[in-house]
Amino acid sequence: MEELFRIFHVDDKQAAETKAMPDEPHLHDYDELIIGVEGKLEHFIDFENNTLISPFISFIARGKVHRVIPQGIDKNYSLWVLRFKEDFLPGLTFKLTPAYHLSAGFEVPRDAFFERIVNTTEMIHFEMDQTSPHLTVARDLLRALISMISSEQQKRSMNDPSGMNTQNSTYIAFLQILEENFRRDTGVDFYAEKLFMSTRNLNLICQSIVRKSVSEIIEERKIAESKKLLTGTDKPISEIGYEIGYNDKSCFTTAFKKKNGITPSVFRKNMQKLLS
Repeated sequence: MEELFRIFHVDDKQAAETKAMPDEPHLHDYDELIIGVEGKLEHFIDFENNTLISPFISFIARGKVHRVIPQGIDKNYSLWVLRFKEDFLPGLTFKLTPAYHLSAGFEVPRDAFFERIVNTTEMIHFEMDQTSPHLTVARDLLRALISMISSEQQKRSMNDPSGMNTQNSTYIAFLQILEENFRRDTGVDFYAEKLFMSTRNLNLICQSIVRKSVSEIIEERKIAESKKLLTGTDKPISEIGYEIGYNDKSCFTTAFKKKNGITPSVFRKNMQKLLS
């Protein structure tokens, strides 16, 4: 996907076409959120098959091996698909990953919460369907959508603690500690000590869940925050680097370019142009 963000609706006709010619299991370089309004979806993710019955919410993080096949197709079939690259919403998918890395998605009641989810999704689609859509408006609405979903998932986890296995709860605890400390110049040892475990075990858990090392996750969180600051503020690049734990501008620029292929200043100019 070349664009930063895309939203589209899947009706009964498109669902039938997809079912007739299903994709092979694949992975992609963007995150995908699927809102199931009507119908069913067979979801193959991380080498396991699951069937979701609407209403449901499914999130597929970039790099996940998956395939979707529509089921239960009738004239009311309705799915919303939102695809977005990390640059479009830096750091926000950290809110969704803990709840979805062990499952294809969650079925939810057809209640006021789900109605808000659908209404917000339709507002995003309305904006993107304009002749000259405002990406800033769509981004803010998507941010609100993800925050609503994340908040609901936290409530579900609190009400059903038995559903969390040891690795999952440790990973979520790590992300919570990371949110409080990623701006500091701290390494893997710091987080392992906070969780009362060895750095090896913490790395094994992160590799098992998201196929990344602890240091990679820390670095990604720092860079994601820097992208948010580069896009949403006019702070000097050196100040942004210092704010997220880099001792000098050159260290920050090197880390940013290694991850993104461009410097922070070029990224800022590109995003200002896209979002203007």
